Amino acid sequence: MVSTAAPKSGVPAARARKPASPAVAALKPPPLGFKRTSRPKTTLSRRIPFSRQVADTLRDLIIVGEIPAGSRVLERALCERLKVSRTPLREALKLLEAEGLVEISQNKGARIMLFTPTEAMNLFEVLSGLESLAAEIAAIRMSDADLAALEDIHERMCAFYRSGEKARYFELNTAIHAAIVRGAANPVLVATHAGLMLRARRGNYMAILDPMRWAEAVDEHSAIIAALRARDAERARHVWRQHLERTGSTVSGVLDGVARDAAAAASR
Repeated sequence: MVSTAAPKSGVPAARARKPASPAVAALKPPPLGFKRTSRPKTTLSRRIPFSRQVADTLRDLIIVGEIPAGSRVLERALCERLKVSRTPLREALKLLEAEGLVEISQNKGARIMLFTPTEAMNLFEVLSGLESLAAEIAAIRMSDADLAALEDIHERMCAFYRSGEKARYFELNTAIHAAIVRGAANPVLVATHAGLMLRARRGNYMAILDPMRWAEAVDEHSAIIAALRARDAERARHVWRQHLERTGSTVSGVLDGVARDAAAAASR
């Protein structure tokens, strides 16, 4: 759980700033002297085109905030980190540009696109309708075997929640959302959802930075599993729509807080 430190002693009360929410605080750059938890080395496969693998790696770095929104892409540093040349890196950036995560300028290079509160609300408004429809249909069409597999993923996800492992939790959380959409057995719905999720994953990760929202989300996941197990289509639709709407509101609030802090810092 992220906590905010109290103002240092000796600082006048009038100058003490209001603590940021845990989610907003988690998105801020670390203080000087802060040591990040080491990440595993990136290993690229020879079986998949380098550009696609590099795009997947960069997308993950953007989602968790290791490459902050609005920042420039440092090509040389990334090439050294991923052990690739600039050609596959630039091809990867073009893939991410098509997804709306990166903006490429001929003169200024690549930049990570900002994610505004309004964009978040618009995106999750569509997702809530799409995924709630998928849940409603999946409650009827999903096979018993697929439901059992979904329940297994849910149990493993809950275990990672209890141990506080955000990265592993997030991976299984994403798999659950995708599995429910596939359970609707509607190719058009699946394809539409896949395109939106490339942009929404960044917001989904932001949401679990808020401890209260994270706990709520786990309860909502348990509720959708119960609704699907009961083959209650109406209940599944309602639970999943509420889940996505709450996530959208949380993400929008986090981004709004970040924007306010940035504006306040610029005015000082």
